[in-house]
Formats: sequence, structure tokens, C-alpha cells
Amino acid sequence: MEMLKVQNLSVNYGYITALTNASIEVDKGEIITLIGSNGAGKTTMLMSISNLVQKNQGQIFFKEKNISKVPSHKIVKNGLCHVPEGRKIFPALTVYENLWLGTIGNQNIKKKDVQELVEKQYDLFPRLKERRNQGGGSLSGGEQQMLAIARGLMMDPDLIMLDEPSLGLAPIVVEEIFELILKIRDTGKTVLLIEQNAAMALSIADRGYVLQNGRIALQGKGIELLHNEDVKRLYLGADD
Repeated sequence: MEMLKVQNLSVNYGYITALTNASIEVDKGEIITLIGSNGAGKTTMLMSISNLVQKNQGQIFFKEKNISKVPSHKIVKNGLCHVPEGRKIFPALTVYENLWLGTIGNQNIKKKDVQELVEKQYDLFPRLKERRNQGGGSLSGGEQQMLAIARGLMMDPDLIMLDEPSLGLAPIVVEEIFELILKIRDTGKTVLLIEQNAAMALSIADRGYVLQNGRIALQGKGIELLHNEDVKRLYLGADD
């Protein structure tokens, strides 16, 4: 079942072209990754899907409904969550309070269901349960990233979009984050992932897209792109 479809998306920032006729598809239960260099248009893709930037052209369908002009807060209620780059947790609030605030974006969630959602996050992220009464600002970088993802999952989305979840983290923590992404998919969620760590992203992705200068340059199964010579040379640090 097709969960998300982006058709011929173009976005400009003034005279700068961020995306040109970019199209992607995401099926239910998949992990899809977008890879590319800085400035390739990856973050703009997610922001366009969330309707946080103005599109020059293109259409976006989520669960077969055209959401191209739907306000961002209503997109969340329909089951699409966007966890932006940079974590953006509330440092003065506790882990529990940060999680609780995650439900504010989805008014379909009943008060009686909030604690059940919290417990689901604690099962998925045991470290957050251990630190549930600590302030968000006291957590390590990896724990803050876990909290940002868990807060997004508190919206109970069908599809969660993750922008650079491993950015700035130690290698051992990066591995943990990617293991968690697999677990999230195993709970029935669909994942659209942006990553600078192309090797790790492609290793867990069902399919991937390569963005170059705002255009989709390559697409295919994650494992196929992982072994593609051009991808290896440009994004995986392989020698010519």
C-alpha cells in the first residue's frame, strides 16, 4: 500500500533552486532513505511534505489524499510526523513532560491513551524510562535524540520522517539509533529517513533515493545503492 507520494516537486528559495521535479514514493512498512551532500535538497523535501516551505510546483499525497495545501498542524493529525534536525527538545522540562507534549499535535489522541503511549516509548527507549524525571537538558546527545524521536512517536503517526537523527553523535550511539529505527519499523510504522551517514542509512533501508543539486539522480533498493560504484565514490568515502 502506498503511504506517501511526492510528484514533480520544485522549490526555490529566492534565486536559489532547492528541488527540481523531484518525485519519491514510500510504501507502508518501508524504511526509505534520502541521501546526498549538504545542500542537495534533503531537508527541503521533508519541509515541503510538512508544508513548512512554499512549493513552486508539485503535489504530495499521503494515504491517497492530496495534502499539498493542507496546513502543517492538520497533516500531523492525519498521521504524519516530522522530527526535524537538531533534536529541539525542551531542555527545562523533564523527559516525561517532553513526551507528554508530543501528544499536543494530535487532537485525536484521548487523555486516557496518553500514558499507554508513554509506556510504549519507555519499552522502545528504556533509557528514557530511567531518566523520566530528569530535565531534557541534562541528557547526553544520544539520549536527547532518542527523546526527540520518542516525542514524535507520541503523536502515534503512521509515517515518521527523521531528519539527520545521527548528526553529531558518537559512532557507538549512531549504531544504537539505527537499531532503534529498525525497531520503530517493526512496530508497524513507516519511516522516511534523511542521513549524512549514507552507509548506515542504506544498510537498513528497503529503498533509497540519491539527491544531487535538487534532483533525484538515482533510486533503487538500499543494498543495491550501497554497492553502487558512483554512490560509493561520492557518498561512502570509497576510493576511485
